[in-house]
Amino acid sequence: MGSASRRSPRRPLGVLAATAAALTLFSSVTTAGAAESGSAPAQAQARSAAVQPLSTSTPVVFVHGYTGNASNWVTAMSVFRANGWSSANLFAYEYNSYGNNVTNAQGLASYVNTVKARTGASKVAIVNHSMGGLVSQYYLKVLGGNTSVSHLASIAGANHGTTYAGACLIYTTCQQMYPGSSFISQISSGDETPGSTKYATWYSACDGIILPYTSTRLDGATNNNVVCQTHIGYLTDTVVLGQIARFVAS
Repeated sequence: MGSASRRSPRRPLGVLAATAAALTLFSSVTTAGAAESGSAPAQAQARSAAVQPLSTSTPVVFVHGYTGNASNWVTAMSVFRANGWSSANLFAYEYNSYGNNVTNAQGLASYVNTVKARTGASKVAIVNHSMGGLVSQYYLKVLGGNTSVSHLASIAGANHGTTYAGACLIYTTCQQMYPGSSFISQISSGDETPGSTKYATWYSACDGIILPYTSTRLDGATNNNVVCQTHIGYLTDTVVLGQIARFVAS
């Protein structure tokens, strides 16, 4: 089951058509590395902690951005498999980028229920990118989906909108994605991280698509500021995707 039946038109990544039909909202990734240091006992303890088995039985649902599709998650799924996930527990939800994010969120709710039924899991984890943040937030907050979600990882999510959406305002989804929209107000008012779900975001000043780049941050989440990563770069950044896999396994 790698994708939903409803597929959005394919567009080249990173291309914005002057006609406002190609705002590509994909995510930027944080790059972080830590060098081993300290005494030999401390190093041994760190190595021991590093080999602790991760909790990788939770199904993961990936939610793409504007004009995206399941293929955006090829690298991410590879990283998750390398961290112990079975391919049978990795899913990509697809939706209509040019429709309505309320409908898209309702579709996500149905998709999550299908994944839970297929895997027997009581909860799933969601990893979203760009406009997928809006779809996910509406599902968790407005539709009560937080009760079915253990972890929410938002990669360069347009969680508080982006002025870049001004290039495609002929579409309802882009109107909803513009800062100050009623849709944004609905998902950002009150508690932005409801329920017992663990929330985390990754954002960068080098994003270039999420404007302002701090739009991704969620109150109550673990917000990871990446030194410099482009919006599209997140999709193939194995270091950051590895961080996300470990977050989901926590």
